[in-house]
Amino acid sequence: MSDKPASLMSVPEGYDHWLGELKVRISTAQQHAARAVNRELVLLYWQIGQDILQRQTEQGWGAKVIERLAHDLRTAFPDMKGFSPRNLKYMRAFAQAWPDVSFVQEVLAQLPWYHQLALLDKLSSPEARRWYAARAIEHGWSRNVLVMQIEAKLLERNGQAVTNFDTRLPAPQSDLARESLKDPYRFDFLGLTEEAQERAIENALVKHVTEFLLELGAGFAFVGRQVLLNVGGEEFFIDLLFYHLKLRCYVVIELKGGAFRPEHLGQLGFYLTTVDRQVKHEQDNPTIGLLLCKSKNKVVAEYALGDKTQPMGIAEYKLLESLPEELQTSLPSIEQIERELGGEHE
Repeated sequence: MSDKPASLMSVPEGYDHWLGELKVRISTAQQHAARAVNRELVLLYWQIGQDILQRQTEQGWGAKVIERLAHDLRTAFPDMKGFSPRNLKYMRAFAQAWPDVSFVQEVLAQLPWYHQLALLDKLSSPEARRWYAARAIEHGWSRNVLVMQIEAKLLERNGQAVTNFDTRLPAPQSDLARESLKDPYRFDFLGLTEEAQERAIENALVKHVTEFLLELGAGFAFVGRQVLLNVGGEEFFIDLLFYHLKLRCYVVIELKGGAFRPEHLGQLGFYLTTVDRQVKHEQDNPTIGLLLCKSKNKVVAEYALGDKTQPMGIAEYKLLESLPEELQTSLPSIEQIERELGGEHE
């Protein structure tokens, strides 16, 4: 019998490949099990909320019945969390907000309970709740990201950039391209003031590329900054170059520190032509340009795009002043907030 630890024992040929497959299968099974448990929990909470609503409406039960119900359920299931009076009230609000059980089963049950609470707390419109729920499912947002997108008013900004996509791209691609841009873009995560110059903003965006990609939205992949283009022996540099995985095209982003001027589109168009000729592959769609400026006159922007044959969009960016240092130190951390939320909804 060998005295070697199991981790040092030799393995037969093909073992490592088999182990890798097993890890994937086990991980997949864990994810499926977690989703199934979450689905049943969300449906259970909806059913409890529906029962409370029905009895309060039909039998005139008062609000105090929730306190008694919380006590009795906690006594019956001492190891199960989620039966606090506060959470039972959320169950009632959840059922009231979503009366269609089929929508709960088919759509909302894909989201964890804390996502449901964020939708209830942060939004009052059923249409807005449906929109954010669909995006959270599509993009796999965590609860924190969902809350951030709601507070950043993503719905109001989505697809609002001034573009010529309707006339310069085929219908399916033009719709997706328009929905891929927003206006304004919020760069408050950079901690820069409104006086920041173009290069400082560009440097900060690259430094915080994860947050920048999140603000851009799903599908954007970072290619590079100050990307060199050589045309006729002269050198030109693109501020930021991305590739959009859904649109299957390159996206050139140019930053302007001041107000939009029509002549800015001439430079952007030159970059689009060069990328199409030197960088784009045959299977890629035409390159799209996005001009980000500090401010714009919408009418001027629409006129400037009127005769442009290349797909372009114009949007503003917003920089918020960073918080004073003494205020930063007094704010709770994300971990502290999560602990508070976890305690509230048990």
